[in-house]
Amino acid sequence: MTERLDQPREMRMRLRPHYDPEAFGRLSERIARFIGTARFLVYMTVFVAVWVLWNALTPLKFDPYPYIFLTLMLSLQASYAAPLILLAQNRQADRDRVQGEQDRLAAERNQAEIEYLTREIAGLRVALGEVATRDYLRAELQRLGEQLGSSERR
Repeated sequence: MTERLDQPREMRMRLRPHYDPEAFGRLSERIARFIGTARFLVYMTVFVAVWVLWNALTPLKFDPYPYIFLTLMLSLQASYAAPLILLAQNRQADRDRVQGEQDRLAAERNQAEIEYLTREIAGLRVALGEVATRDYLRAELQRLGEQLGSSERR
């Protein structure tokens, strides 16, 4: 049977679970930010210390001395933390790339504006060279005044 382009597709059963990549990315960033804090290190240290003290000092030992279950728990935590941190870093790199592109475009616009203003200032300087300045006018009026004063005396 051929698919018709003017008809919607039939829903199929998916074997893969559906998830929102953006929501998952935000969650991974929150987890990565928390893992990178001193608070997390303190919590993990307290957790491990309580685990070891419980299994060393109480008669209700659920994980005796080589603490294999604790090692398994820490390995499991690390195996999830590493990809979450990498995902958060990739998202940050994408944001940095976009921000860098925006900064580059803004710098290009600023450079174009600076060049335009430089040309305008140069044009004004040339135009001012052709315009009589206040000092020039005063000197000319003074010279004319002196000429008139000298011609009246004759």
